[in-house]
Amino acid sequence: MSIPSPMRIKKDGVEFVDCVDRTNYTIRELTRAAMKDVARFLRKRAVVKFKTLPGLRRSRRVYNSVQYWVRKQECDLQIGIKHGTWYGVEEELGSERMAKKGFLYETVAENIDTIRDIEGQYLSAIEDEQRALALIDESEEVGDGYKD
Repeated sequence: MSIPSPMRIKKDGVEFVDCVDRTNYTIRELTRAAMKDVARFLRKRAVVKFKTLPGLRRSRRVYNSVQYWVRKQECDLQIGIKHGTWYGVEEELGSERMAKKGFLYETVAENIDTIRDIEGQYLSAIEDEQRALALIDESEEVGDGYKD
């Protein structure tokens, strides 16, 4: 979606400029860009945490399955374990054979301040339109596989 143009209305020598659509677009896209950065950060931290937890089966398959989804229509972020990776889900949630490790939950809980800082960098760009447009990436995002 391209950036909406402001609507201009002239009547009796007075010009009214409506930038509501443009402002809504900018806020929505900055929020999505912030969620992408938060997701990348959390995914990296979750993988590091998974590798360092004691008593885990160190399977590259499990930490490769940690993914994130930034959904455009719903405007939300989901981070979790890819469907079909049963062992990773057991590590996170536990089962009758295995104790709950909760490495994703703990990663988020430990990094709340950093998450706020990342989102604050993006949302503070609302005041400067050119800075905001430089931060916006309109592509849909699914973080797949561990690249580091």
